[in-house]
Amino acid sequence: MALGLLLGIGRAFRRKRTSSLDILTSKRSPRGYYKGKNCKPTGFNTRKGGYVVVPEKLPNYVVPDLTGFKLKPYVSQCARQDATASAK
Repeated sequence: MALGLLLGIGRAFRRKRTSSLDILTSKRSPRGYYKGKNCKPTGFNTRKGGYVVVPEKLPNYVVPDLTGFKLKPYVSQCARQDATASAK
């Protein structure tokens, strides 16, 4: 009888520990919690409710010059299989 009671308490404690390690979502968090999408902000909010974009925080993509390059940047959805590709 005592052993069953101790096993039941142990199971309940184990269940609480695993449920507390679940992923934190906005439904399991305090009111006003906003998780976001793991993106860095590109500016800041002003006191009057505006938003100022900081140019240093914007992403800067460096694209090389592709003139004279044999390959095309996109692959067609209806691409045909080449004989050299099937021989490999």
